[in-house]
Amino acid sequence: MLNVPSQSFPAAGSQQRVTPTGQSRNKVALKPGHSLLDWIRLTKSGRDLTGLRGRLIEVTEEELKKHNTRNDCWTCIRGMVYNVSAYMDFHPGGEEELMRAAGIDSTDLFDQVHRWVNYESMLKECLVGRMAVKPNPALQAQTEKTESTHMNGLSVPSPLRQEPLPAPLPAKDHRPRYDWFQTDGTVNIVVHTKRKIPSVGCAVVDLQDDTLRVDILLGKMSYLLYWRLSSEVQGSVDVQTAHSIGKVQVCLHKSVKEKWTKVGQPLEHHDTFIQCKDRELFYRECVLVSKTDVTHDTQVLRLQLPPGSHMQVPVGRHVYLKTSLQGTDVVKPYTPVDQTLIPPSRSSAEMASDLHLMIKMYPDGLLTSHLANLPIGSSLSVGGPEGSFTMRILRDVTHLYMLAAGTGFTPMARLIRLAFQDLTSIRKTKLMFFNRQERDILWCSQLDELCSKEERFEVEYVLSERADSWKGRRGRIDACMLQNFLERPEDSKCLVCVCGPTGFTELAVQLVKELDFSEEEIHIFQG
Repeated sequence: MLNVPSQSFPAAGSQQRVTPTGQSRNKVALKPGHSLLDWIRLTKSGRDLTGLRGRLIEVTEEELKKHNTRNDCWTCIRGMVYNVSAYMDFHPGGEEELMRAAGIDSTDLFDQVHRWVNYESMLKECLVGRMAVKPNPALQAQTEKTESTHMNGLSVPSPLRQEPLPAPLPAKDHRPRYDWFQTDGTVNIVVHTKRKIPSVGCAVVDLQDDTLRVDILLGKMSYLLYWRLSSEVQGSVDVQTAHSIGKVQVCLHKSVKEKWTKVGQPLEHHDTFIQCKDRELFYRECVLVSKTDVTHDTQVLRLQLPPGSHMQVPVGRHVYLKTSLQGTDVVKPYTPVDQTLIPPSRSSAEMASDLHLMIKMYPDGLLTSHLANLPIGSSLSVGGPEGSFTMRILRDVTHLYMLAAGTGFTPMARLIRLAFQDLTSIRKTKLMFFNRQERDILWCSQLDELCSKEERFEVEYVLSERADSWKGRRGRIDACMLQNFLERPEDSKCLVCVCGPTGFTELAVQLVKELDFSEEEIHIFQG
């Protein structure tokens, strides 16, 4: 990041400067046809707004400085360089204010006025590329010293005392970081994850009384922020995610419009980055709002999170249901599903406020018999999420195979949706679904409908109990049926996912390995 000389921004007397009475800044009157909606239309028109014809480049400090005129204006915000020339006439603060950012790193200037603005979305079609990382001075000095202390193959005597060189910095710091800012009515925590975020999100936020807990789930790692807040806030919390640049913003609403000097008092494990498996489970009280029959013995339970909670459960992860029965805590893991196999578009806020759990109700099951009789409006404790599945496993996969038995289908449901909505490398997705009887098949009609609409998807049902009306495959999992099912075309990368009862899973994995699939090509969903 470049160092910018300190300067007053906006300039004194500027129309963007906040007035002494605290009134919000005035905006410059824009020309007709230059509203925000007009700008959005322009960005979607296909016009090349960068001048690079879709290429992304690495920009040096020297190169950035060259682009500092009205018709050729580049600026850098948080390490990303944008060509804002086309935005001049659309900028609510006017051309004069935008030109103050020309040819420099304008992060500090931007934060003074626009910090809450989602510039990544507004300027995504203006993205030129990333700022080049400056050479490490310590490493450069060390190289120069090595060269200067050898002449004609002889070592030059070193000084009697040398200042020790600082340890070289790692090439890239992958640890997330956060900062915060406030307005009259809000406090905003911004987490920079330094990596892309899947469309399903990665943030688990819990506002309980005067404490705020923000857990960012990044693959196998967890980044936790945890405070006792400085002042009282309203009970709801807003979370926004900029997926492509890896930013999560949590917005709290102040109960009293007063200035905060800090977010709050850090609590145990605040600002830590550790493996998810080492993070202690955190529970919140949810309300059962509906039950929907899927089959004769399986239901989808819809649980509503408390107003201060926001849970984006990564694909392949499970949560824990906990309830007290006869004075004993009973805990069991369940993998969330969506409301339907391929649900209609919903906002991330809606997706993160409810949990849908597909649960088979066993008459003699301790927890499930309790759930079957649990009235609507009852409370259940939900912990997590947890799990070992990460998006890295799916990198460059072209053929995704799933072997599921019974409710072992639940992790596959969201994986199927992910394959078609987020994974551009996937060429074929196949599900082999094992059940006892036809009436046991979960979401059978939805799977058939998807199969008819999506040529990249295939499903094959296998029943273990014979029925004269059944025309499909019968039997139990064996090498013969898998040999035909698990294709390995040339230039393909395959992944086989397995989930079901322990006996089924162990046999399935053994058979897959016998077909020369490696450990790295097999993932077992457990929980």
